[in-house]
Amino acid sequence: MARVSIYFNFMGDTEEAFGFYADVFGTEVTSMMRMGDLPPGPDGPELPEDEKSKVMNAQLPILAGTVLMGTDMLESMGHERRIGNNVTINLEPDSLAETQRLFDRLSEGATDVTALMPMFWGSHWGTCLDRYGVRWMFNSPAETD
Repeated sequence: MARVSIYFNFMGDTEEAFGFYADVFGTEVTSMMRMGDLPPGPDGPELPEDEKSKVMNAQLPILAGTVLMGTDMLESMGHERRIGNNVTINLEPDSLAETQRLFDRLSEGATDVTALMPMFWGSHWGTCLDRYGVRWMFNSPAETD
């Protein structure tokens, strides 16, 4: 089923923030994946030990099917949180074709574009900062249609 979620970037305090939001909304975090859980990439750098416990992805249902998602940005990767990269609208359409259509349209005139590509978690993923300065992320079923 298609869904929209709101994705937050934090500088090391995702777990604390999601504990707070869970208390506020009276719900529970449904998923918490750590950076150390990631499969090693062929060209990816080795993470420092203190970053392996950082949050790769957290998910918290809030209101009317809306899900908050979040991650810790990594200093070792040169990440810096600022207005413009701290909140992303995550779209999860029902099909790869619809995901591609939305990605293509929202990427028109966009910057900071990462094309849709298969990912280890079983989705096609991509992102862009649209011409109006809004960051969009796309997660699609891995099927081909």
